[in-house]
Formats: sequence, C-alpha cells, structure tokens
Amino acid sequence: MLHMETVEPVEGRKKMRLEPIEKPKGIMMRFAHWGTRRQLGKVMTPIKIVTARIPGSIKLTNEIVKFEMKGIKLEPELHYMVISLASKINGCDFCIDLARAMAIREHLGMEKFDALLDYKNSSLFSDRERAALAYVEEITRNRRVSDATFENLRKYFNEQEIVEITWLNALENYYNLINIPLEIGSDGFCAIARARTN
Repeated sequence: MLHMETVEPVEGRKKMRLEPIEKPKGIMMRFAHWGTRRQLGKVMTPIKIVTARIPGSIKLTNEIVKFEMKGIKLEPELHYMVISLASKINGCDFCIDLARAMAIREHLGMEKFDALLDYKNSSLFSDRERAALAYVEEITRNRRVSDATFENLRKYFNEQEIVEITWLNALENYYNLINIPLEIGSDGFCAIARARTN
C-alpha cells in the first residue's frame, strides 16, 4: 500500500528560487503577514515570495480563499482529499502540507490522507470517494476526463458537487503551478496544527 507521510520542512532542502520578502511594504501586505501568522502560526512562504512581488493579487487571493472556505458545500474531508490528491500527483509539498494542516484543524483523521495514493485499492475509501478521486486524478494527469469516469462521478454527486470538485481541483492545480516552479516547499503547517489541537 502506498502511503505519503506528513510533509515537513527539511533541513538543507533545495533553495527556493526567489528570496522571501520578510518585511513587506504597504498596509495590505503587513495585514496579510499578520493574518496568516495568526491563522496558521507563521507567515506562509507564497505570501513572502509571490504576493510580496505582486501585491495587487492579495485582494483576489483573499476572495478566492474566502469562497473556498465558506462557499464550497462539499463535506470537509472530501474537500481536503480532493486538493491533497491533486497536490500529491503534482508533487507540491507546500500544498500537501497546508491541506493536511487544514484537515487537522477540522479534526479529521489522517488515515485516508496517508492512503490517498492507494485510494483505488484501500478499504478506507467509499465508492463515492473513489469516484471523486478518480475524476481528480484523471483531470490532473491528463487535463481531460473520460465519459466513463464522468458517468461514475455522476452516480454519486449532484451537479453542484461535480462543479465544486472540478473547481477545487482546478484551484489546487493553479496553486501547484505557482509553488512548484518557484520551489516553494513545505512550511511545516501540519506540525503547527497538531501542536495547536493538542
């Protein structure tokens, strides 16, 4: 069975391609630093690398995050499994760590998250979850989905849920395509989330 353990920052990891900007200019950027530090326990690296260099994106990012957290109705466990699987397939350590940390904050068990890459064979997953994860995997790997995969998804999800799964997957691939080329790795949010929930 394939398992992927918690991704933690590794001493001596490959250096990021751009230096983090630790002291941002402007009130919105200082607020972004304060807000993520308060919510997650530290300032997330993409804010120090990406948003610090294109501060106009902070408003858009805030709206996307707000919608993801409050507008998506899919149950939290499946929500975080969908984005975790896309990030595992793409190899985005930052996003894997953040999704797991959010799942920990929701008091979700990590057993399914550890077994995600084996969802097809693991008895931990329901047929409904397998249908969603197969859809996400096929889209992430191929950028397209077969009629058979879509019809299987349709057996378990209504149209709104299908669109939410599709949107979450697209959003996660967007984040992955920012973090991976800039070599933004794990921020260790899982460890912080575990410490905060104990």
